[in-house]
Amino acid sequence: MTAGELSITNRSVLVLNQTYEPLHICDVRRAIVLLIEQKASMVEVVDHLVLCSASNEFPVPTIIRINRYIRVHNWFAVLNKANIFRRDNHTCQYCGATNIPLTIDHIIPKVLGGKETWENLVTACIRCNNKKGDRLLESAGMELKSTPKRPHKVHTLQRFRGAPLEEWRPYLYLD
Repeated sequence: MTAGELSITNRSVLVLNQTYEPLHICDVRRAIVLLIEQKASMVEVVDHLVLCSASNEFPVPTIIRINRYIRVHNWFAVLNKANIFRRDNHTCQYCGATNIPLTIDHIIPKVLGGKETWENLVTACIRCNNKKGDRLLESAGMELKSTPKRPHKVHTLQRFRGAPLEEWRPYLYLD
């Protein structure tokens, strides 16, 4: 395998359900395995890119569709630091600052019974986080720029690596 082929297999592929709803993102290697096993079909390919094996050539997919409908039980994003930063667009939710070191702040502090939930965690710059401390917003004299809420999984996919591939846009409801 050449260096070019190695980077091709690490490219991202949007995986759609049988109903063309976005499910998740995988790499080219996993997508080709699903295609070979006939568990998925090709929707879009990367122009002029082919992955070669000893006996076959495979067009490089950018979007595949699962052949059987997959029932999705939880369509919400996982609660973690990276997804909170994505949801809040890497912006302090108190002062609106960007491009500075950010932390995660509990709106209702843990010492006052605050939980680890989407609705209680926001992105904050270090200055605002220290200013608020272990106090409620009102007593710190601070306000949120927006009300935090649990994002839908499609929202997380829409913000994949900052900007999805152009051909993904219609499937992620961006057009």
